[in-house]
Amino acid sequence: MILTSSAFENNKNIPKRFTCDGEGKNPPLKIDRIPKDTKSLVLIVDDPDAPMGTFVHWVVYDIPVISAIEEGSVPGKQGTNTTRGCDWVSPCPPSGTHRYIFKIYALDKELGFREGAGKAAVEKAMEGHILEKAELTGLYKR
Repeated sequence: MILTSSAFENNKNIPKRFTCDGEGKNPPLKIDRIPKDTKSLVLIVDDPDAPMGTFVHWVVYDIPVISAIEEGSVPGKQGTNTTRGCDWVSPCPPSGTHRYIFKIYALDKELGFREGAGKAAVEKAMEGHILEKAELTGLYKR
């Protein structure tokens, strides 16, 4: 499986418009080579460079098998992020360059949670059901 974006290349800068300094919408993502037995997708976006430890920007699960996530769209059920909300939190690092790691998982089942499940619960429910995973890393410095 391959995860790309038309907005930025892997390990390159995320355009300002997708951050707190711009419109703050989630960037578009393209998912290629999804395994044929996939029943749902999960997207988790983390910033491992946050001062207080990994910052969870977005958790989305029970995404139908789709090949693209459009800019500013919500493709599935949203889980709880570090701010305790369920929406996309755009990059807004306090200092230095931070990495924003977009991880897409192909699962052999739907998770079936209501909206608002936490990242840990989602990751636990995925155990033993991940067919494949792909990552895309974007960078941002204010």
